[in-house]
Amino acid sequence: MKILITSDWYKPVINGVVMSIVNLEKELALRGHEVRILTLSPTIHSYTENNIVYIGSVNADKIYPQARIRVKTVHIPIIKELIEWKPDIVHSQCEFSTFSLGRKIAKESCAPFIHTYHTVYENYTHYFSPSVRIGKKIAAGFTRSVLKKADAIVAPSEKVHDLLDAYDIHLPTYVIPTGINTEKFSKNPQICWVRQKKQEYGIPDKNLVLLYIGRLAKEKNIEELLFCMSLLAGKGITLMMIGDGPYRSRLEQITTELGVKPYIIWGGMVPPEQIGAYYHLGDVFVNASTSETQGLTYFEALSAALPMLCHKDDCLTGVIENGKNGWQYNNPEEFVRYALMFRDQFHLRSSMSEHAARKAKEFSIDVFADQLEALYFQIT
Repeated sequence: MKILITSDWYKPVINGVVMSIVNLEKELALRGHEVRILTLSPTIHSYTENNIVYIGSVNADKIYPQARIRVKTVHIPIIKELIEWKPDIVHSQCEFSTFSLGRKIAKESCAPFIHTYHTVYENYTHYFSPSVRIGKKIAAGFTRSVLKKADAIVAPSEKVHDLLDAYDIHLPTYVIPTGINTEKFSKNPQICWVRQKKQEYGIPDKNLVLLYIGRLAKEKNIEELLFCMSLLAGKGITLMMIGDGPYRSRLEQITTELGVKPYIIWGGMVPPEQIGAYYHLGDVFVNASTSETQGLTYFEALSAALPMLCHKDDCLTGVIENGKNGWQYNNPEEFVRYALMFRDQFHLRSSMSEHAARKAKEFSIDVFADQLEALYFQIT
């Protein structure tokens, strides 16, 4: 089968959409499919490199960090080549520059056009609207106007499926969680490496390490984690933050205001090839975000056999099983109670770690590719 995947985001950008595409591309190729990627060029020039077609684009990071917008006048010949290639299916991953191109190619090739809805835009109103209420209406209207042009939709979680239903979008919708390479995160680094890293970061040997990995952005609700740490100050618990982003300076300021600076470790960005090992610096994975469609870091943490302590959210349905592989908390008081239980009950952490590792198998790249491949055959 000839499969064209379109996306505004691709390597070297690191985010959930890109990782989903990279994993899917690899697995589909292993299954014998011919896969091409249509994405945006880092310059105004269009070109093809191996199976990747890059469309000329310009910088748009004033709208969103690392965003780009295609240049309309430079891509006609290269798009014609993709139409002549005649893909059997076109799978769009973004709603902006490459969406219309993917739809055009699908229409000209008489191929089904499906779209994965990765981003809940109403959680990002602070980027485009001074009013949350108006921003949510804009997000809903935009989503309806775009998705009605697809033949089918892939929702990465039941949370997204329910949201699209609330938007009055009634196209065929299939819930398929994005898969990850679980082996990358399950492999234990050497004990001496873990000890060395903890010494480098100044983490006390006996402290419970709560680990956050992800972008440092306003929509991630990281202030809540910092507030929770103010309630745990001096109680033998360290919060380690791996990642960077536009909100870091404000978060560091909040850390100082709350008086929790000694208990917070800012690890910064980590090379992608090393991130799997960094999960093993933590004892418990934490996240306070309610803006995720699914959150690949949750799956990564499970693969690293980390118990979970995350703010209750619909995207965690079927991911965190309360009392087995972690807890979803409702407020800071619950967070503190569970964190102290993790600190004091090693056997509890050990049991939840085993359950986490077993749960991770449900979110492997093999399962993900199998489900999408079956969908492709179903609708072509």
